[in-house]
Amino acid sequence: MEPQPALAGITVVDVSTLFAGPLAATILGDFGADVIKIEHPVKGDPSRGHGPAKDGVPLWWTLLGRNKRCATLNLSKPAGAELLKRILAGADVLIENFRPGTLERWGLGPDVLAEVNPRLVIARVTAFGQFGPYANRPGFGTLAEAMSGFAAITGEPDGPPTLPPFGLADGIAAIAAAQAVTTALLARHATGRGQVVDLAIIEPILTLLGMQPMVYDQLGVVQARTGNRSVNNAPRNTYRSRDGKWLAVSTSAQAVAERVLRLVGHPEVIAEPWFAAGATRAQHADLLDGYVGDWIAARDAADVIAAFEAAEAAVAPIHDIAAVFTDPQYAALGTLRAVDDPVLGPVRMQNVLYRLSATPGDIRWTGPRLGAHNDEIYRDRLGLNGEDIEKLHADGVL
Repeated sequence: MEPQPALAGITVVDVSTLFAGPLAATILGDFGADVIKIEHPVKGDPSRGHGPAKDGVPLWWTLLGRNKRCATLNLSKPAGAELLKRILAGADVLIENFRPGTLERWGLGPDVLAEVNPRLVIARVTAFGQFGPYANRPGFGTLAEAMSGFAAITGEPDGPPTLPPFGLADGIAAIAAAQAVTTALLARHATGRGQVVDLAIIEPILTLLGMQPMVYDQLGVVQARTGNRSVNNAPRNTYRSRDGKWLAVSTSAQAVAERVLRLVGHPEVIAEPWFAAGATRAQHADLLDGYVGDWIAARDAADVIAAFEAAEAAVAPIHDIAAVFTDPQYAALGTLRAVDDPVLGPVRMQNVLYRLSATPGDIRWTGPRLGAHNDEIYRDRLGLNGEDIEKLHADGVL
């Protein structure tokens, strides 16, 4: 008998758009939730027009829309708001990322929805949260990467702050939102009631900065940009091999640092008093980088990796995405998964986020076309007849 996915029986209604909210819903769908994606009848989710496409198929949407049933609905029309209430009456989770006050303006605020369905978990994912001086500002993940302190510490010491070339803050917020929803669902088992999740995209990325807030609070120290180096250990950098390939070395553990310096032929520095702690090793990064960099530069990447592995020292090749596709560890884990798309055929994408031994996740289908499941949602779920649906289409509601 096939195991039931972890979130089987949970219905998630996703009315959010690019990128954090929809990805949170994707993660929940990957683990068995029935995700109903509600999109504007004309505009759809912006990810349908974002980035590259092949044969008219938007690749970002192919990933972001996987495991979702897609229905169209104009929530700004009163009839659309009423239909959403009917859908939510039998749902478990709503994910939205409109500016604060938008749902309330449409008559869909949490107080109203709690009357419709007291067990509903409402996840509100916005740039700045539901209150505070910035709450009503438009915002994207880029602003979170800037405001959180992330960009300030990223880049070379004499260069500008550096932003990531992908949706880092949005992605982190999406994972956090999925975890918050499952936490709220677990709490519902005890209370019998849903609750509101208020997730500001500026916050999860700040959590990942670790001890920086405490270091500033207790010591008044603001971390500066150090490029690929770390203030907490050395050697820690990227190094180029003889055959022109880049490798990353980390020595967060003292024992690993000692193994690396023995390997590269400089065991004498291990006896230095400053070598005994990561922070003081970091103060001698020029010396240590020179030793490690010169040793790696004299060897091909494959030989460097083999030697580090034999010495039980930490090294990794710096992959581009093409190299990820051929890496044997990713292949063993099944990190990239081929999924059949009705137009593209097999398309490889990231697999589910983690492996559960008893209730594994799965990718059942790729992102569907706009409104692909209107009949399933409105005819089968809500009981509307063909005449009702035709009129709603004519009125611009569907």
